[in-house]
Amino acid sequence: MKVRTRFAPSPTGMLHIGGVRTALFSWLYARRHGGTFVLRIEDTDRERSTPEAVQAILDGMQWLGLHADEGPIYQTARYPRYHEVIGQFLASGHAYHCYCSKDELDAMRAGQIERKEKPRYDGRCRHGAVARPGVTPVVRFRNPTEGEVVVRDLVHGSIVFQNAELDDLIILRSDGNPTYNFCVAVDDWDMQITHVIRGDDHINNTPRQINMLLAMGATVPAYAHLPMILGPDGAKLSKRHGAVSVLEYRNDGFLPEALLNYLARLGWSHGDQEIFTIEELIRWFDLNDVNKSASALNPEKMSWTNQQHLMVAPISSLVAQFKEQLTRLDVDTGGVDLAAVVESQRERAKTLADMAEASRFFFVRPAAFEPKAAAKHLSEEAKGHLSAVLERLSQLPSWSVASVHDALNTLAVERGVSLGKIAQPLRVALAGGPVSPPIDQTVAVLGFSEVAARVASAIEFIDRSQAAIR
Repeated sequence: MKVRTRFAPSPTGMLHIGGVRTALFSWLYARRHGGTFVLRIEDTDRERSTPEAVQAILDGMQWLGLHADEGPIYQTARYPRYHEVIGQFLASGHAYHCYCSKDELDAMRAGQIERKEKPRYDGRCRHGAVARPGVTPVVRFRNPTEGEVVVRDLVHGSIVFQNAELDDLIILRSDGNPTYNFCVAVDDWDMQITHVIRGDDHINNTPRQINMLLAMGATVPAYAHLPMILGPDGAKLSKRHGAVSVLEYRNDGFLPEALLNYLARLGWSHGDQEIFTIEELIRWFDLNDVNKSASALNPEKMSWTNQQHLMVAPISSLVAQFKEQLTRLDVDTGGVDLAAVVESQRERAKTLADMAEASRFFFVRPAAFEPKAAAKHLSEEAKGHLSAVLERLSQLPSWSVASVHDALNTLAVERGVSLGKIAQPLRVALAGGPVSPPIDQTVAVLGFSEVAARVASAIEFIDRSQAAIR
C-alpha cells in the first residue's frame, strides 16, 4: 500500500499555525514513507470561503516549502461527482429525501431539550415522506441504527461510537450544495487517501464519515487525530497569542524551517533532540511518537528555535530574507555588503526582523549619539584614542576583519589601555550607542571612508561638548 495523505483546509480564514502543524505532519508522513501528499481546498462553504483566503493558504504552503504532489484540488470543482454519489445513495437506500421545514426542526429540537434528550433529527422522514408542493427537500444519509463504529486512531487508540447516537445528517442542502462530511468522505475515497491526519476537533465527524465510506463500498483509511495547540495561558489558541496567518511569522522574521522545526516539536518528539533539519524530520517522524495531550504555544521557545537556525543557516539563504526586512523599515541597502552584515549579526538576533532593526546603523548614519553612551564614552581621552584609530586604520595594507582586529589590539597595547577603552568610544561613534556586533566586524563592514566620516563627527561632538563645559 502506497501512503497517501492530504491536507484539506477550508478557505474561510487565514492559514494559522494549528493548520500548519497538521499540514506538516501529513507532509512528513508521506515523505517518510515515499508516498503522496495531496492539497485539497474544501471550499463548499461558499458564503464564507474567499479567494483571498485561498491565496493565503497557497502562499503559506509555498513559503513553508510544504509542496504538494497533487493539487490544489477544489471541492467546488467536484460537484458533479458529489451529485453522482448522492444519486447512488438514493437508489441504494443509503439516503432519503427530507421535507421537514425549519420550523418543524426547531420545534422538534425544543421538545427534545425540554425532555432533556440529546437534540438530533428524529428520522421522521426516514421511512418515506410525501413531497410537499413548492418545497425542495434536503437529502439525508441513512445512518445505521444498530452496532458501533470503532475508530482505530493512531494517536489516541480505539475510540468507539454507537450508531444509535448518530443521527441522519444532511448530505445535500435544499439549494443543491453538498455538505462537508459527505464531500470529505467522497474525496478521501476518490483520492485513495490511506491516512487521514487532522486535528482532534474532527473526531466526532469520523464515525459519520466512516459509515458513508462503508456505504460507498470504500476502504476506510487510517486516522490520526492530533491534539490541539493551546495558547501560553493554556486557553484555546486565539489571535491574541498566535492564531494569526502563518505569513505574519514570515513578516516577523522567522525562517520557515525554524517554524516547522518548532511546530514539529509541539506535540512530537525524537528523544531529547530539539533542533532538526527538514531532512531529519522526514527521517524520524512517526505518528506513534505524537503526544495524546494538547501542547501550549511558547513564543520564547519559538524565538529560541529560530535563533538556532539563524546561527547555522547558509549566509546566502538569509540575505534575500534579510533584505526584505530592511525594505520593510524603508532602509536603502545599496552599497553595503548584506552578507557581511548578516554574518556579524546572526548570533545576536532571534529573528530577521530583530536583525534588521539592530542593523540600521550600517545603512544610515545615526542622527545623534545616545546621551548616556556619549557622556560615558565620548570624552577628551576618547578623542585621542579615536584619532589614533583613524591614523592606524588608514595605514592598513588590506581591509578585512582580521586586519582591523590586529590593528585595534596592537593600538591598545601601544597606548597602554584595555581594548575596551578604544572599542567602546569607537562603537558609539559608529553605531550611535553602546551596542553593535564585535568592533572589528563593525569596522570592516562599514569600510574606511564611512568609519572616518563617523569618527570625525564623534570628534566634533567631543570638541563641542568640551567647549560647552569650559
